[in-house]
Amino acid sequence: MTDEPAATPAFDRETLTVWLTANGVDHVTHDHPAVFRVEEGLDLKADLPGAHTKNLFLKDHKGRLWLISARQDTVIDLKRAAGAMGSGRLSFGNETLMWETLGVRPGSVTALGLINDIDRHVTFVLDRRLWDADIVNFHPLTNTATTALDQRAFRRVLSLLTREPVLVDFEALTSSV
Repeated sequence: MTDEPAATPAFDRETLTVWLTANGVDHVTHDHPAVFRVEEGLDLKADLPGAHTKNLFLKDHKGRLWLISARQDTVIDLKRAAGAMGSGRLSFGNETLMWETLGVRPGSVTALGLINDIDRHVTFVLDRRLWDADIVNFHPLTNTATTALDQRAFRRVLSLLTREPVLVDFEALTSSV
């Protein structure tokens, strides 16, 4: 990597919203104060229907990048997750790599960031409970808003991005301790 600043991602909140609308993806976005950790936004989320998410940007020992999206209350044991995902030892990806691949900063990690991963460096891992939820909520590339997608709309986004998630039942992983 060079010391030059990373290029601006193709999509930000505004262009993501335009893309969703242009592609017929029904969505509702709610503005709110910045939220950096799941615990900070619990009161805000209480009024928003659907499953709320936690998102982890990870790198494995071979340099492969991973994005885990799970329900906010999911316990994720990275050692068990690595085995279920087909990965080796996992650690958190750094901010520069996050910006270069997903176009987001810490606190704004989201499955919707996959729109910026045009070179498909990131493998998307989805909690089974999100796959089964009626409505899922993600940051729209910024942590000052939450975008709600019903399951049909969420799957349309994945289809438009030609992303097939690796489904993992994180709840079963932790209950098998």
